[in-house]
Amino acid sequence: MFVDKVKIYVKGGDGGNGQKAFRREKYVPLGGPAGGDGGKGGDVILEVDEGLRTLLDFRYQKHFKAPRGENGRNKGQHGANAEDLIVKVPPGTVVIDDDTEEVLADLTHHGQQVVVARGGRGGRGNMRFATAANPAPDIAEKGEPGEERYIVLELKLIADVGLAGFPSVGKSTLLSVVSKAKPKIAAYHFTTLSPNLGVVEVGDGRSFVLADLPGLIEGAHLGAGLGHQFLRHVERTRVILHVVDMAATEGRDPYEDWVKINHELEQYNLHLLKKPQLIVANKMDLPQAQENLKVFREKVGDKYPIYPISAITGEGIKELLFATADLLDTIPAEPLIEDVQIEKRKIYKSQPKEEEFTVHKENEIYVVKGEKIEKLFKMTDFNQYDSVQRFARILRKMGVDDALRKIGAKDGDTVRIAGYEFEFIE
Repeated sequence: MFVDKVKIYVKGGDGGNGQKAFRREKYVPLGGPAGGDGGKGGDVILEVDEGLRTLLDFRYQKHFKAPRGENGRNKGQHGANAEDLIVKVPPGTVVIDDDTEEVLADLTHHGQQVVVARGGRGGRGNMRFATAANPAPDIAEKGEPGEERYIVLELKLIADVGLAGFPSVGKSTLLSVVSKAKPKIAAYHFTTLSPNLGVVEVGDGRSFVLADLPGLIEGAHLGAGLGHQFLRHVERTRVILHVVDMAATEGRDPYEDWVKINHELEQYNLHLLKKPQLIVANKMDLPQAQENLKVFREKVGDKYPIYPISAITGEGIKELLFATADLLDTIPAEPLIEDVQIEKRKIYKSQPKEEEFTVHKENEIYVVKGEKIEKLFKMTDFNQYDSVQRFARILRKMGVDDALRKIGAKDGDTVRIAGYEFEFIE
């Protein structure tokens, strides 16, 4: 099974908890705090493995969680950092954030890596909180939660040349003749259900990768037939070989076929029609092909070169391959997504500072929301009195208390933070 689009969940490892400990040894008076920090949680990293050709493995495992950091220990010993979780993906994988639809990375060459979920930092032990005013703090942080998100992986095959055309025009037969690829060939539509790749040796030392892609029908850009599965992969190619059944074996007009397929390419992505295109007039060994080719040439004109061939007899294939290789020599490789982003200049503008938190009232409960506050909440140990006091002190400095009073909070009212409820105390 060829799988070229999946949605997965990734979560970086949580940081290890900081330790609350004191040095208690004989002959060491006033040993002081000795709790070490927790270790950092592992990152979730995608890495390209050139041995993979599909995203099939992600059909069976969709959740990836990196290990958490080790907790801190006494005697000032810090916890170990967790190992990163490395997930293998095939070359040509585009990584997209499911919520924002932002392209995070375009992974194309072996060994290339991208971090998709960072691990949380380790919580600080009570050694970190010692001050002249409080030399023996009874405070230790919990580890920071790791990042979590849903991402979409899209596989776009990396091929130099793509075969376009209606079903059953001879694309698979052509691939099998010019390369050692063995695609399924049969006399019915959509024999090719997934893309096939083959390496073509031109004969003069040059070679290129040719992709036989599922056939297109009208409405393919809207997802009809196997449209999206084809169109996603043709974006990577540098040259399009547009195969046309010049013998009209299924009763369709060759010129109308050519126009319809180009329309589908244009509707999916206007950039596709800007790619160099060679028209491959196939099945020239059959009756009516010569007459149809003459009419076809008159309608198309000189805009696109036409190469009459017969994939069955081998007629004209050598000329087609040399012309394709010559054209590839003049075309630079497609710029990757990451390269395009690098080329754009970054312009920094003064932005209004985003609110660190928001407060609102739901029925009789006052709700406080904010990424910084919720992270602080998760890293606070509410079993320790000093930690609770520190949490309340930080909220007061941030202005949360004043914001609650402004919307009517009074002593004894209920305040909800990160799903937990507290009593508001003046």
